[in-house]
Amino acid sequence: MPKERLIKKYPNRRLYDTSASCYITLDEVRKLVVDGLPFKVVEKKTNEDLTRNILLQIIMDYESGDGEPMFSIDLLIRFIRNYGESSQDSFKSYMEQSMEFFTQQQDILKEQLTKPKIENPAEAWMDMGKKQFDLWQQAQKQFFIKPDK
Repeated sequence: MPKERLIKKYPNRRLYDTSASCYITLDEVRKLVVDGLPFKVVEKKTNEDLTRNILLQIIMDYESGDGEPMFSIDLLIRFIRNYGESSQDSFKSYMEQSMEFFTQQQDILKEQLTKPKIENPAEAWMDMGKKQFDLWQQAQKQFFIKPDK
């Protein structure tokens, strides 16, 4: 795994990538995310970790841009309702597992679509569906079944 890149945020709101020794934009930070490169953003003077804030800023920029937003108003309302509630930890865990499941599904689909030759397409789709169903069942068990104490 590549070494975590350190990005410093200056008071003028500029971001400095210490690994590349240059200033970068939020879009370049987004590319680090997309490329799966680990990084951490810190405030220059205090070393306070600002990574989460920068990621939220990237999401905000995309959500308020010209394209189709990913989060509907109803979904945002549901997120907000879970803050501070007793269900917050469960909601967070469920969302993380759901995103992991979605990512696994995408990987399975990519794997199936990049195979050089598929002998029986119907069988390939059935196999992919079974793998997805198994992953979903596993996620449901982890979320809904409480371990014995």
